[in-house]
Amino acid sequence: MKIIKKNINRALISLFLFSSLPFILPAQSVQVKWYTIQEAEKMVKSNPRPIVIDTYTDWCGWCKKLDQETFSNPVVAEILNTKFYAVKFNAEGKDPVTFLGRNFVNDGKSGKSHQLAIALLQGQMSYPNLVFFNEKLQLVTNVPGYREAREMEVLLSFFADKAYEKVNFQEYGKAFKSRIQ
Repeated sequence: MKIIKKNINRALISLFLFSSLPFILPAQSVQVKWYTIQEAEKMVKSNPRPIVIDTYTDWCGWCKKLDQETFSNPVVAEILNTKFYAVKFNAEGKDPVTFLGRNFVNDGKSGKSHQLAIALLQGQMSYPNLVFFNEKLQLVTNVPGYREAREMEVLLSFFADKAYEKVNFQEYGKAFKSRIQ
């Protein structure tokens, strides 16, 4: 009888602990709030903040890895959501886009590339490619290639903090304290 009571008590304790686990350790996942380029341009005018544009294509494996592994990191997502207006732009998309008072289309004259992608990347078509604009809607630079979460944290912070106005990226990176474990 004592053995049965002991086993029932253990089972109840285990059941309580496992049923309480979601409340003790909530599975909080921060997701990036992506905007269209038109939405971001409009929001900058009323609430100035830099824009970062993730220029991608549907066939790009590194672009998919960036979405799955880097942009899903809670620290990276938090920086994008609080310091930038984050835009996703398909460099081979078909929809016309108006940005900074200009109309851009994908008319097929440049292969599969959208005119806006060509303008943003200054003709250097490689993916993924992050394009940074300051809060005055001035192009700062574009940064091609995949970045792991810790690298992305440094890169985003460099532009969010406007450190590019004072120091080079290598100096900034040496002093940077990551929040990613």
